[in-house]
Amino acid sequence: MTEAKPAPVPLPVTPVKRFAYRDGAFVAGERVVPSEIAVAFTYDRMTHAVMMATPADLEDFAVGFSLAEGIIRAPGDIGTIETVTTDLGIELRMDLNAGSRGVFAERRRHMAGPSGCGLCGIESLEEAMRALPKVADGLTLHPAQVAAAMKSLGDAQQLNKAARAIHAAAFWQPGVGLVALREDVGRHNALDKLAGAVARAGIAQSGGIVLLTSRVSIELVQKVAIMGAPIMVAVSAPTALAIRMAEQSGITLVGIARDDEFEIFTRPDRILQTVADHVA
Repeated sequence: MTEAKPAPVPLPVTPVKRFAYRDGAFVAGERVVPSEIAVAFTYDRMTHAVMMATPADLEDFAVGFSLAEGIIRAPGDIGTIETVTTDLGIELRMDLNAGSRGVFAERRRHMAGPSGCGLCGIESLEEAMRALPKVADGLTLHPAQVAAAMKSLGDAQQLNKAARAIHAAAFWQPGVGLVALREDVGRHNALDKLAGAVARAGIAQSGGIVLLTSRVSIELVQKVAIMGAPIMVAVSAPTALAIRMAEQSGITLVGIARDDEFEIFTRPDRILQTVADHVA
């Protein structure tokens, strides 16, 4: 019997189809977006954390993450590093030298999520790639409404005006305008804050759109799907995995939204190709 070969590591970038809205018209085309994959850090066969990352320079990632987490003091504290590709993601399997095993055990008892971590507390590839709920249909927008929604963010970002280093997540409704905006140094934290604010206010999230001042990675799509918002718009580009997850959840994913231009990566049917007479 021939032994099965391990699956190759995905490429760090991938081309995707999209519709670009420029100069008042939609144009079909293609854009290269970064790849994103769940990467599990395991030490002596125990999973410590799962991060979403671009699948490149993975051994460097393993050592750098281990140093930053305080699990090792030097690269030599790791005996071996094995990269294992599965259907759900990648495992970076590390064997620790004897001196680092006690440090790892102690570190696991005092885990805290950094501001930039979108999957803190998740300890398996299955959790990271969990199935998402489908969002409801019904909401449609005109291109002018998408532009108006993004333009409404500027004056509302009070913390970013002061510090120039703060992300924002906002909820916008047609006919109403900007309903809520929350800011945080972490883009995931900003979206969590927004979800809490909208839920506490009893606002129907299926009737509005989520606006983001960051790139779109899978964990942001996961959060929007759980909120139930059918459309999300971001100033930057999505990752390939974020696009795939948005498609599965039925979310209209819009990126590169700047001035009067944007690109639609999934469910373009919710963005109507006629100009709106009235914009909130």
